[in-house]
Amino acid sequence: MSQPAGIDEIEEARPLVLEVRDLSVSYGKEEALHHVNLKINKGEIVTVIGPNGAGKTTLLCALMGLLPASGEVIYLGERQGAARQVEKRVRQGITLVPEKRELFGEMSVADNLLLGAFDRYRVGHRDELETMDQVFDIFPRLRERHEQMAGTLSGGERQMLAMGRALMAKPKLLMLDEPSLGLAPLIIKDIFRTVAELKKTGVSILLVEQNARAALHVADYGYVLETGEVSLEGPSSDLASDARVIESYLGLGGRH
Repeated sequence: MSQPAGIDEIEEARPLVLEVRDLSVSYGKEEALHHVNLKINKGEIVTVIGPNGAGKTTLLCALMGLLPASGEVIYLGERQGAARQVEKRVRQGITLVPEKRELFGEMSVADNLLLGAFDRYRVGHRDELETMDQVFDIFPRLRERHEQMAGTLSGGERQMLAMGRALMAKPKLLMLDEPSLGLAPLIIKDIFRTVAELKKTGVSILLVEQNARAALHVADYGYVLETGEVSLEGPSSDLASDARVIESYLGLGGRH
């Protein structure tokens, strides 16, 4: 008779993509992150919510290698050294969509997308046009505007382009910094619907958001970051029903 799957077998079925242990970041004498721990499994959406200034963007920048940090970052079983360059992390399959999107406004949508595949092209891959077609399937509006200058796009279209450019690198871990920032409610729904769809492709997503309600709705697991420390964590459904989260982040009259 076969035995039921144990915890180890379940973990093996969903391999760990990223593990962060005791991550700390300081700006001079001020510590912006204090001993943060988090995990992301393959094909999982993990969100980090919290008020403005809690250290959410600092966390993403440290994971991307943009900021010096102490602690351990283990990606696909490999410890990431402090001197690891951003380009190497991109090559390993980590991409970041920054809060300000950082598009090239005087270049076309198609050219912005091609830049996302530059590192793959540099190491010998020649599948950028096929990858672009896949991005257009995810964001049909970008296909319609592929010749349009990025600087003339709407806010929602710019967010789609920023996400599409990151996907051109064929990431295993996609990090999104405040994708809903400055967007109209209907566009926010479209963006988060796309985030949920991306999960089906097998990519793991680390989603940093102030829109806690939308983030917890789409995520599998969540962390609450406050003043640089993780104050709560758990399955997103549990956090969404936690009285402390409801009062601070989900209540209609809450401060945040």
